[in-house]
Amino acid sequence: MQDKGENYRMINFKDIIADEISKITNIEQKEIEGYIEVPNNAENGDYAFPCFKLAKSMKKAPQIIANRIKEKLEIDENIISKIDVVNGYINFYINNETLVKDVCKEIDDKKEKYGSSDEGKNQNIIVEYSAPNIAKEFHIGHLRTTVIGACFYNIFKYLGYNTTGINHLGDYGTQFGKIIEGYKRWGNEYNLDENPIEKLTEIYIRINELCKEDESVLEACRDNFKKLEDKDPYCVELWTKFKNLSLKEFNKTYDILGIKFDSTKGEAFYADKTQEVIDILKKNGKLEESQGAMIVDLSDKDMPPCIVCKSNGSSIYATRDLSAILYRARTYDFDKCIYVVSDEQKLYFKQIFEVAKYLDLDKKYTDGLVHVSYGMTRLATGKMSTREGNVIKVNDLLNEAISRVLDIINEKNPDMENKEENAKKIGIGAVIFNNLCNTLAKEQIFDWNNVLNFNGETGPYIQYIYVRTKSVLEKAGYEPEIEEIDFAKLEDKESINVLKTIYKFNETLRAVIEKYEPSILARYLIELAQNYSNFYNENKIICDDKKVQDARIFLTKAVGEVLKTGAKLLGMEMPDKM
Repeated sequence: MQDKGENYRMINFKDIIADEISKITNIEQKEIEGYIEVPNNAENGDYAFPCFKLAKSMKKAPQIIANRIKEKLEIDENIISKIDVVNGYINFYINNETLVKDVCKEIDDKKEKYGSSDEGKNQNIIVEYSAPNIAKEFHIGHLRTTVIGACFYNIFKYLGYNTTGINHLGDYGTQFGKIIEGYKRWGNEYNLDENPIEKLTEIYIRINELCKEDESVLEACRDNFKKLEDKDPYCVELWTKFKNLSLKEFNKTYDILGIKFDSTKGEAFYADKTQEVIDILKKNGKLEESQGAMIVDLSDKDMPPCIVCKSNGSSIYATRDLSAILYRARTYDFDKCIYVVSDEQKLYFKQIFEVAKYLDLDKKYTDGLVHVSYGMTRLATGKMSTREGNVIKVNDLLNEAISRVLDIINEKNPDMENKEENAKKIGIGAVIFNNLCNTLAKEQIFDWNNVLNFNGETGPYIQYIYVRTKSVLEKAGYEPEIEEIDFAKLEDKESINVLKTIYKFNETLRAVIEKYEPSILARYLIELAQNYSNFYNENKIICDDKKVQDARIFLTKAVGEVLKTGAKLLGMEMPDKM
């Protein structure tokens, strides 16, 4: 191990195990690493290699294979203290003394950058997220894509990737023809200087009702959009006005959430670039006419056709998304372009990614297209719809969360300093964590009681444990230097559990981006908070033995650092007091 100040790097125990097994089996290390598991029960080791994976190729029983591999393993006891074989598994036990020194030195060296890496160096990642529709309310259905995408953006950046966050605004399409038509008819009834999104939403709902009653009104709306595409001055003027008013309102929400984007190029940006897509598809013989519209037949892929151009010549979502892929490949040279969009769009993205293969792009780009889907957010009464007017606005949700937390603070800790600021961090943190703590595939039923449940596995619980670490450090009045730590004082069961969890931080972040699953980090932070709580309850930190006290204060500081960093990557801020 290296000394502090020499680019200290932790031992990769899993990597060492995989390397040794690879040498014995002649199977690539990366493949072996993929097989290695972390047992649910710590009594079965820190890592386990299942030999069932090799039974077919080696034509032997897993138990026999496991014993033969174990006999040939040559791993320093200072790295792995014990190896045993149980039911076809080779179990590996990390040397706790080495683990303690290693984790403590690494976290002292990197501090708030602990868990970061440069593994993504020279790789370009695009994350597209949020993408609200102009002139519509920013509701809780948009919140999930916003916080999921921001989490991916944060973690990719933290792991050294060159990351670009894009807010692909819904600022084009037939809905604008509808709003323009509604504004033509009733614009003088609405003052857009106050609550503009609310007023535009009212116009949108109203014109939709009229479209249901009168087909000619819907046709007029479609004509408005065609005029917008053809740069009709009046339509462009209204569209620009609606967009600017909307962005101003959206930015208020992004500011509250602490979210920023590198680009806000929406659909409209690609409107004049769609002809190239059509030309390439024609050249490659992939475009054909169907009922007046232009389509790409995907029947050989067991998918419906992808409409590229409407019968009236207007572009469609697909045309603009395909144009965006061309533009992004040329502009960002991306290795991955990740779309964080609800699972309702699964088929659409399969179609788009398939059609993109016909755009004469390098295979690198089409292979790098990724749709990260997630379950929709629904009300207990059913699906939300702007057209029907039954949505919960994000700003209302966030303000309500802050207000409820402030009520709790006023009741339980009325003399707290910076009450409003802390209430904001706790309330918003609760909402963000609630959106990220479950697997993305799971549909969310929005319920105030669940969002602001401060007991159990919640964002406020993580924040509470962080505040506890701060309180311990304040009570101690000092932070010991790494040279003063007697590592042997951290080899009790509770300390080891905490340190083993801290050790897994980088591995956890890598798992988030490999599996596209932010809940892995959320669950990790709960585990760390719970393990520290057990440590805190079982060990007196401020005590008579100075060496024990120094070690436990150091461990407490380390937990606080990792909780704060992990929460920040999720998009949460830590309060000073609770």
